[in-house]
Amino acid sequence: MRHTISVLVDNQPGVLSRVSGLFSGRGFNIESLSVAETLDPTVSRMTIVTRGNDQILEQITKQLNKLVNVIKVLDFTEGDFVEREMALIKVKVDDATRSEILGIVDIFRGKVVDVCPTSYTVEITGDEEKIRAIIDLFLPMGVLEVARTGKAALSRGSKKEKTVKKEKQDESETLERGNNG
Repeated sequence: MRHTISVLVDNQPGVLSRVSGLFSGRGFNIESLSVAETLDPTVSRMTIVTRGNDQILEQITKQLNKLVNVIKVLDFTEGDFVEREMALIKVKVDDATRSEILGIVDIFRGKVVDVCPTSYTVEITGDEEKIRAIIDLFLPMGVLEVARTGKAALSRGSKKEKTVKKEKQDESETLERGNNG
């Protein structure tokens, strides 16, 4: 099963190495890894995509929580979340394909970020399927290079919304217990 995990960590040297070492030590491949500073410059968010069964991933999550520099671990696999990836795609152009490439970029709401006589570099943002689809369309024209960021993910809604939902759920459960008791 595929898992998308968000890990908030102290923004310090060596933290990435310890977190990735935990995965490799258990024989798990990290398919995608994205790390960047949050609004708080002392905290970074790591978004990790990996595959494995739920039991072993639960064990990894527990081990991550034990690491000193880890603040919070969220497995988005079961929850409601938004994920995006960005890709830069360098595609070969000539007089015959120039307008077709621009049309594809427009349909996918991408941007041409670099123009050379023999190539365009296209920026595209979206989910994995969208990135794959545009690459597949560019393949017959000649994809020269691809650079992908890996996924970035956040849970849907705000913390305040989630707190209100949780309070309402708790209130409903309390009322149900009162009516059933």
